[in-house]
Formats: sequence, C-alpha cells, structure tokens
Amino acid sequence: MKNLFLFLTSIIFCFNICFAEDTNKGEKSMGEKTLVVYYSWGGNTKVVAKKINEIVKGTIFEIELKVPYTTDYKEVVEQAKKEIQNGIRPELKENFSGDLSKYDTIFIGSPNWWGTVAPVIMTFIEKNNLEGKTIIPFITHGSGGRQNTISDLEKALPKSTFKEALILNGSLVNKSDDEIKTWLNKLGY
Repeated sequence: MKNLFLFLTSIIFCFNICFAEDTNKGEKSMGEKTLVVYYSWGGNTKVVAKKINEIVKGTIFEIELKVPYTTDYKEVVEQAKKEIQNGIRPELKENFSGDLSKYDTIFIGSPNWWGTVAPVIMTFIEKNNLEGKTIIPFITHGSGGRQNTISDLEKALPKSTFKEALILNGSLVNKSDDEIKTWLNKLGY
C-alpha cells in the first residue's frame, strides 16, 4: 500500500511539473511571436499599445519620425493633410531592428488622421516585409471613427491576413481596459 501511495504521488508530482512547463512554454512562445507596433502623436495610441502589450506580452516598438511633428495641433493637422494628399512618407528615426520573420502576429496602432492612418505607418509598412503576417489594427480617433483606416491598411498589405480591429475614441483610452480585454479575448488572447 505504501508503494502504491509513493507511486501515485510521484505520478502526480511529475504531471504537475510537466503541465507547468508546458504552460510556461506556451505563454513565452505566444509573446515571442507577437509584435505591437504603433505611432502616437498625442499619446492616446501609445496608451492603447501598452495596454495591449501588457496582455499579449509581445515585443513593443514605437515608430518615431526622424524629424518629429510639431506639438502644435493645428500645424500638425495641416502637415498631415498635405502628406496624405501628396502620398508623402515621412522618414523614420530608425526602422525596427528585430527579425520580423519570427513574428506571426503584428498589432499595428495609429491615430485616424484625415480618414486614414498616419503617413508614418505607411512608411513603416513600405520598409518592412509583412507579407503572410496576421495583422491586427488598433485605431484611436477624435471623432472620425474607422473611416478608411482599415481598408487602407488592407490595400497596403494585400498578402497579409487581417483580424478584427479595435477602434477607440482617444479621449476614452484611459478608461478602455475592459473594452481592450474583451476585444483581445475575442481574438483568442
């Protein structure tokens, strides 16, 4: 009887160790295969990117401009309008230096500027091969909502798979934890 007890205890012990290792490997693997990339002028998209990454535990990368936009709202609105109308791609401060081939899923975050994503997002897309990746957009806006943000990303990345986007009003990002968690849960996170 004592031998049977020892035998069962050792099986349970081994099962617990094996199960814990598999769980940790799965979590680590998920994070290693996920990239959260974003551009944020006023800080709203950055808040959302950080909240997403707290849950998905991926690599996070903030896209920055070589020559930053002005901090004056009216001036940046006019500059963005001209860049979008003329197809201008602002230069990046630095490109993502990691190995994009190791990422299966890429969250792309942008503010809605003039009905589309910020031009610097298109610069990032054009400088990096995202073909075959799963793209999950998240957009912040003042009052414009989705508009052409997602369809423009889909046009720029025709060989990528898109999942449901998150569209948030920028003034509500600090109160968006539940909405972000619900959205990520629907996506399987």
